[in-house]
Amino acid sequence: MAKRIDWDEANAACEALTENEDSLTRDIITGLSEKWTLWTMAELAAAESPLRFSRLMERVEGVSQKSLTKVLRQLERDGLVTRMVFAEVPPRVEYTITELALEMLELVHPLWQWAAANVGRFQAAQANYDRDYSARAARK
Repeated sequence: MAKRIDWDEANAACEALTENEDSLTRDIITGLSEKWTLWTMAELAAAESPLRFSRLMERVEGVSQKSLTKVLRQLERDGLVTRMVFAEVPPRVEYTITELALEMLELVHPLWQWAAANVGRFQAAQANYDRDYSARAARK
């Protein structure tokens, strides 16, 4: 059985935050949970050198140009990605992951592993829910 979390203890650090700091913290967590954000960061972290936009689009399969642009802008604003513009013709832009982002990914990696290890349990729960929901809907 999973260990219960002492939420009073867990929230102690948050209580010291100002209202603005708390709001920023929530915004950062919300941004990280958006569809393409963690995948984009993981691809940048796995890259052996900075990535150009087009190469990153290839690695984050299914992302639109608009969505990737939005994600990269927010990550840059939050200090999680560095954007380097080279004064060349045509212009060249490269993206790299920051140390701050690597620290965060180190914390998120166990969550990713947990989710991957429990895919079967999620599938079973969803199948049970869908079956039960369909049965309830059919009775109405």
